[in-house]
Amino acid sequence: MNEELIRRLSVVTQEEQRILAGSRDIDRALYMDREDMVIDSDKLLEAGKLITIRPHTRFVHFPEHTHNYVEVIYMCQGSTTHVVDGHRIHLKKGELLFLNQHAVQEIFPAGEDDIGVNFIILPEFFDTAVRMMGEEENLLRDFIVGCLCGDVRYDSFLHFQVADVLPVQNLVENLVWSLIYGNEDSQPINQTAMGLLFWHLMRCTGRIRAGQDSEQSFKQKLTLQVLRYIDEHYREGSLTELAASMGYDVYWLSRTITALLGRSYKELLQIKRLNQAAFLLNNTRMTVADISYAVGYDNTSYFHRIFRNYYGVTPKDYRQQNTVQIRT
Repeated sequence: MNEELIRRLSVVTQEEQRILAGSRDIDRALYMDREDMVIDSDKLLEAGKLITIRPHTRFVHFPEHTHNYVEVIYMCQGSTTHVVDGHRIHLKKGELLFLNQHAVQEIFPAGEDDIGVNFIILPEFFDTAVRMMGEEENLLRDFIVGCLCGDVRYDSFLHFQVADVLPVQNLVENLVWSLIYGNEDSQPINQTAMGLLFWHLMRCTGRIRAGQDSEQSFKQKLTLQVLRYIDEHYREGSLTELAASMGYDVYWLSRTITALLGRSYKELLQIKRLNQAAFLLNNTRMTVADISYAVGYDNTSYFHRIFRNYYGVTPKDYRQQNTVQIRT
C-alpha cells in the first residue's frame, strides 16, 4: 500500500493513547449507547453518509459484539485475529473480511505494526454494486442480498484470501484513498469502485471462507465447487463432466444445483457466458462473432437470439449503448 496512506493509518489515535496509558477496556461510549454490545453506525458515520473508514483500533481486546451496519476489514500490513460466530480467523496482509449485521465478532489485541482499515457501510451503499454484479449466482452476491434484506439465513461473514490478486489490492487502496482525501462528490465514484471490487472478488470463488453449520457447510462447499467449475470451464464444461469430477450422480447433482441455487446448471452456464460476453463487448474490440465463439457458442445466430432475450438488445446495440454511456 502507498506509504503516505500507511503513515496516515499508523498514527496512534487518542483512543489508543488512552489504552497505552493503562486502560484495559474499550470505551463503549465511542461505539454504542446501550449495553447490548451492538456498535451503532450513528456513532461512526456522519449524518447523510453511507460509508466511512477508520483505522482498526490496536492494543486492546474487543469483546463479542455485533453491528447495525455492514463492516469490511482490510489488512494494510501485519495481521489481526478475530472470532466470528465461533470461527477463528487470522486476517493477514491484503485480505478482506466482510461481516453482516448479524455476525458476532470478537477481536484480539493487535500490535503497533498491525495496520487495518474498517469500512463502516450502510446496506443501501451497495445498490450500485449489486446492479453491476448482474444476475450471476455467487456467494458474494448472496451475502450482499442478505445484508440488504436483513436475512439471517445467509452467511454472516466472508473471508477473502486475495493478497496476491493485484486488481483487488488496487481497488481497495483507491477506495481507502478516496474516503480519506475525497470530497463530498466522491460517493458515486466510490460506489462504482465497490462494484468493480465485487466483480473481481466474484472471480475468486476458490479463495473464500464462509461460516455455516455442518449441513450448510456441505451446501456451501458444493455451491463453491459448482460456481468455480462454471467460472473456469464456462466455454466447454458440461454437467456430466462436473458430476464425474465430484463423484456424484449427474441426475442427483442436476436436481441439487437447482434446489440450492434456484437455477439449473444450464441456466447458470448461460448467465456466466452472457455476462462474460457483455464484459468483452464493453472492454475489447473483438467482433461479435469472435466473442460468441470465445464464450462457448459456435452458432452466432443462436448467440444473437439468447443475448437479445437476456439483455433486451442485440450485442451490437449493447456495445453502442454502453460506449455512449462511458463517453457521456
